[in-house]
Amino acid sequence: MDPRSEVLLRQAELFSGDLLLAGLPADDLLGQLPGAVGWSWHAGVQHSLQTRFAGRCTFGVEPPTAPFDSAVLFLPKSRELTDFLLNALAARLPGRLLYLVGEKRAGVERAAKQLTPFGEARKLDSARHCQLWQVKVTNSPPAPELPTLAQRFELSLADGPLQIISLPGVFSHGRLDRGTALLLDQLDGLPAGKLLDFGCGAGIVGASLKKRYPESEVVMLDVDAFAVESSRMTLAANGLQAQVIAGDGIDAAPEDCAAIISNPPFHQGVHTHYEASEALLQRAASHIRPGGELRLVANAFLKYPPLIEAHLGRCETLITADGFRIYRAQRA
Repeated sequence: MDPRSEVLLRQAELFSGDLLLAGLPADDLLGQLPGAVGWSWHAGVQHSLQTRFAGRCTFGVEPPTAPFDSAVLFLPKSRELTDFLLNALAARLPGRLLYLVGEKRAGVERAAKQLTPFGEARKLDSARHCQLWQVKVTNSPPAPELPTLAQRFELSLADGPLQIISLPGVFSHGRLDRGTALLLDQLDGLPAGKLLDFGCGAGIVGASLKKRYPESEVVMLDVDAFAVESSRMTLAANGLQAQVIAGDGIDAAPEDCAAIISNPPFHQGVHTHYEASEALLQRAASHIRPGGELRLVANAFLKYPPLIEAHLGRCETLITADGFRIYRAQRA
């Protein structure tokens, strides 16, 4: 059981009514709280909960439309995303209770200050290196409009300007990160056919691919609903067409790709995880057609070439700069 869920269950008598668990982990909390439903924006968590608790968790960037008497927000990593989520929940809970739970090292005590616009917040519990906070929503805000919270910026590319739209919580929100900038300069000579942007984020790589290779089918994949929505907004802003998929890792990707291009994710919450990136390297061959290739950017300290060569083929370093490397490998 996730320690945040354990803290909630220490106060289980508070959660007997119609409860919304927002951003909940993939554990047995729904089983322990039979009156609760979930709202997730992580495709892997959603799949796990749907398998075990069919129909009790919704996926997306907006709260479920069904009414609820109270809500618990599991603290996300991004302060901007936390602000949107708290306002979206508080708008639905005038005069009722809103809770925030999170790990101390994730900054839950600092995040609890974001409850104060809605009423007087108080700490209910502190255990398992987590804290649980409560506020009665005496000042209910208007429901936030997610598109108005988007950050917009323009990239000047060889193929022309590209408008980027990113939503709160999306990787490198509102700016071009160094790794992706390096990758954008190494997109020449990709084979014709289906191109996959793995871990698409705000859609920078996928939209760039569609702009450079307009005849190619482009597929964009991310585990996060806010990233998926950002990518769709980026495509629309540039008049581009591509398929955008919400899925947990490379197993959700289509097969028979001519190339997989990626700035692969390795952060989840306050923790660092490499599983998604390593799974990509281990199983990319099953999603790339013979003669197709994998091209990705990674921190220079990560020992990816041996893993790539063990599962795909000879790994070539195209460039090293700013602490990053661009790798290229072709499937035999």
